[in-house]
Amino acid sequence: MSDDLRQRLIAMLRERSVRTGTFTLASGRVSDLYVDVRQTSLHPEGSWLIGQLLLKRLDPRAVAIGGMTLGADPLACSATALSTTVGRPVHGFLIRKEPKGHGVGSYVVGREALPDGAPVCMVEDTTTTGGSLLTAIERAVESGLRVVQVMTVVDRQEGAAERLGAAGYQLQALTTRADLVST
Repeated sequence: MSDDLRQRLIAMLRERSVRTGTFTLASGRVSDLYVDVRQTSLHPEGSWLIGQLLLKRLDPRAVAIGGMTLGADPLACSATALSTTVGRPVHGFLIRKEPKGHGVGSYVVGREALPDGAPVCMVEDTTTTGGSLLTAIERAVESGLRVVQVMTVVDRQEGAAERLGAAGYQLQALTTRADLVST
């Protein structure tokens, strides 16, 4: 069943999220492929598929799932909502790009629900070089969380896995560029 879910996700991403042309990515690189995962992750079926696949791969130690806002927001929300239906509730959290300008001034939203040292899974919608994911990991660790897993919906296969590996993290991808551009 997991492979069926993955194949349906690939079909949805191809239909709703993949564009070809010339694009400047968040990493600053120019690419012939743009993948706007939010077009799928904000769709009812796409959200369900992504949440199911993330939960099926979720490290048994992880008590929470989250990542850098805006891409990780629908992923974390889908996984946390669906987690209650599979008998394994996990919390969600989000990492701000800038610290909150008032209140406690925190980067991490939802941190209060988690004890110090809580094992967490970091997620991202699309990875290219892994830079924003590494920033999110750094902020999570600085806030007292322990990152035990790193997942992405789409690995563009442009160095993120290697860069994260060099930092001590294994990137797990639900799909890859190769999945999305093959016929």
